[in-house]
Amino acid sequence: MLDNLRDEASFVEEEPVPEELSKKPAKPSRPFLGMTPAQRFVIALLLFLMICLLGTFCLLVTERVVLPIM
Repeated sequence: MLDNLRDEASFVEEEPVPEELSKKPAKPSRPFLGMTPAQRFVIALLLFLMICLLGTFCLLVTERVVLPIM
């Protein structure tokens, strides 16, 4: 019953698309910010670690967290 539902629902017959129009134009592979993906990952990782360290130091300075040192 529902096997050919998509075929029955199409009211407009599709015309074949020429090969020239079906191919997408090739994008020039331009690196984002002039860096490779690995370099961007290292920058993001270093930024994340810096924020974690600064946040930890901020919590220690404001005495919201106390180190368990005797």
